[in-house]
Amino acid sequence: MDDRTLQLDMGLNLSKTIKVLLIDDQAIVAEGIKDMLSDEEDIELHYSDDPANAITLATELQPTVILQDLVLPDVDGMTLVRFYRGNDETKNIPIIVLSSKEDPAVKRDAFQYGANDYLVKLPDKIELIARIRSHAKQYMLQLERNAAFFALSEMQKQLEKTNAELERLSSLDSLTQLANRRIFDATLEQAIETANRENKPLTLILIDIDFFKLFNDTYGHLKGDGCLTRVAEALKEIATRPADLVARYGGEEFAVIAPSTDEAGAMKLANNLNQAISSLKIEHGSSSVSEHVSISLGVYSYIPDSKSSSASFIKCADKALYFAKENGRNHSELYKNDHDCPINM
Repeated sequence: MDDRTLQLDMGLNLSKTIKVLLIDDQAIVAEGIKDMLSDEEDIELHYSDDPANAITLATELQPTVILQDLVLPDVDGMTLVRFYRGNDETKNIPIIVLSSKEDPAVKRDAFQYGANDYLVKLPDKIELIARIRSHAKQYMLQLERNAAFFALSEMQKQLEKTNAELERLSSLDSLTQLANRRIFDATLEQAIETANRENKPLTLILIDIDFFKLFNDTYGHLKGDGCLTRVAEALKEIATRPADLVARYGGEEFAVIAPSTDEAGAMKLANNLNQAISSLKIEHGSSSVSEHVSISLGVYSYIPDSKSSSASFIKCADKALYFAKENGRNHSELYKNDHDCPINM
């Protein structure tokens, strides 16, 4: 993409002025062309008699059309045409070559090197202006198409970015920035299917902050929100495997999904989660089990079968959480699927 196109792509206005760059070592030719274009208010002529500086000048000026003499001192005009076409910033600019004679072989070579048109100098005024305007119109239309395509592409990228951000926001709990209940439900269902297919254990841990209502009543809801946020961050720092999910289950309840985790691993994870919250040492003067904020955890680990469902996993983990609360809080309990009551760990 050349600079001219890039400027358009960045949203800059396309100038309606036709910039013509003339490269010719003969001042008389330059004067003649200048006279021909002098009455054309929308055509702006730029002239250089130094072919060595032609590429640099064309790159900086970004003309709409290049008028290029084929016979120049030190540099072959055909070579310059080839250089224009090899430069990313000038490769698409229309080139009208100027020759001293009507030679089919020279004309053929000029087109092969990349020229867009061929005129014998000095050309007729009407013909020169018509050729310049024709090539300029096509070039400007192409620039406008490129700019429109680029703008559309950028809009599409922005839309995709916005949609991705909306999807991300819709999947997060606004306070804790953990996965929300919707994502938890979907992830648990998928995790059960995967564990069943791979015949691997799946662990679900339900977590409840002990006496959180009393915490809010004592310290206020602002402090309560701060407590939830700190607890969420601490839980997330423990369950760090790529497949693990820490979610806000609702209110002061959290959940952890840990694939490929058996009962021993599940209890180790639960105890680490419990210790992480204890280490926060968030004051809780209204708690009857600790002077600091504590949590109760219900743990269920099982290799799912075809009858397993998210509801069954939640029910078992919730039973374990119930017994954790009944048996003193501030600890983890494991639900054993072959017994109707959990085992206190």
